[in-house]
Amino acid sequence: MINFVTAGIKRAFGLHRPGRELHIFPDDTFLVSYPKSGNTWTRMLIANLLCPAKPADFWTINRLVPELEGASKRDLARMARPRIIKSHFSFDSRYPRVIYIVRDPRDVVISEYHYQRKTRQIDDQYPLAEYVARFIAGKTCPNDGSWGQNVASWIVTRQGDPSFLLIRYETLLSDTAGQLTKVAAFLGVAATPQRLAEVVNLSSAERMRKLEATQSHASSLMKNGRKDVAFVRAAKSGGWKAALSKPLAREIEMAWSPLMQHLGYELDFPGSAKAFDPTDLVLSQR
Repeated sequence: MINFVTAGIKRAFGLHRPGRELHIFPDDTFLVSYPKSGNTWTRMLIANLLCPAKPADFWTINRLVPELEGASKRDLARMARPRIIKSHFSFDSRYPRVIYIVRDPRDVVISEYHYQRKTRQIDDQYPLAEYVARFIAGKTCPNDGSWGQNVASWIVTRQGDPSFLLIRYETLLSDTAGQLTKVAAFLGVAATPQRLAEVVNLSSAERMRKLEATQSHASSLMKNGRKDVAFVRAAKSGGWKAALSKPLAREIEMAWSPLMQHLGYELDFPGSAKAFDPTDLVLSQR
């Protein structure tokens, strides 16, 4: 009863999280990805891009690129427009402009596994094989579906649309300034090569680790997590090759090989791949 009353009071004052009930404006831009695909780093890059007077930190990204799943309705309504809002939701036709970040699911599962250790959702001895099976089934982040469901829901519906910018995490790593140039143009933000280089430097993994050490309480993703497990980890691609056994990597490829190949991810087991066909990607497999 108390929880019901509390929830009612929060809703009355706009202190609840609106989720898919968010009122969307035509000039909104959503920064979307499946969890653990590089969204926080991209938020830091964008925050530094938008805030030339002062280097961004975790407080800054909460203000400039807040989390739809973590911010209140009142705070989102008070944001200056045009708004940039982070989301992990699968396809929403109301989103007018979307920057979508995609990452190799073999790396995503390892990053997600360690993040859920950090947030005490699983313990250190949790079997990785069991986790991979749950990841493929969309049960590790049930609100966001599986990696394949989430990614395909956007790729199939919006790829090629000028209001949709697809960014591969791996390309963002290897050519950060080049990809950031695309993001800036998409957002209508003018930036010189010198400014872009400064933004890249201010958003480095090394600097973010230092911020994590002093500002973990500023982020809903970290504030209640274990201090002995890092949020900002290696910030590299291909780590799955050392972390996943071949059978586990094969399970992931078997689940999504057409989509992975369509996105340019090299398969260790190419014999299981076939041409990309959207009708093969059943979005109701939860």
